[in-house]
Amino acid sequence: MTSDAEIITYCSYESPVGSLLIGGQGGALEFLHFPESARRRFVEEGWVEDATPYGALIAQLDAYFARELEEFSLDWRLIGTDFQKSVWEQLAAIPFGETRSYGDIATALGNPGASRAVGLANNANPLPIVIPCHRVIGANGALVGFGGGLETKVWLLEHEGIAFGPGASKDQMAFSF
Repeated sequence: MTSDAEIITYCSYESPVGSLLIGGQGGALEFLHFPESARRRFVEEGWVEDATPYGALIAQLDAYFARELEEFSLDWRLIGTDFQKSVWEQLAAIPFGETRSYGDIATALGNPGASRAVGLANNANPLPIVIPCHRVIGANGALVGFGGGLETKVWLLEHEGIAFGPGASKDQMAFSF
């Protein structure tokens, strides 16, 4: 028998960057997926459609996309390694309208040589937009990939008024870690 804590509730949110899939176990916010992501989850048998647990997120997404909210304030449950969680904590601290490089985050974690590991953790971020992995760029300012697609990253950066750094281009190839 499945307990309520094991049931995944979900809903869809229609955003300017496509339909986002939101969900988690027992009503906890655990994931938000873009429509064009290699890591995207799909609704599975046994999931229960219910937007109620995600009302605060939906309201904050509405405000973010209306340019009325710059920082999300939500309860979530992150599932990942301790290192991933430490990276995601650093991502959550990047202010609206600013960027950091993978190296900046590695340095903030006390391990300046961990840029590649930071990139891998960044790519595994279960709550993009809310935990703003789109604000992470290459050391030279280049847009070096995004799980939701480079076009989505460009849209989010432009939405926040972030100029692209030297060498960055909307037409760059995105890569997955």
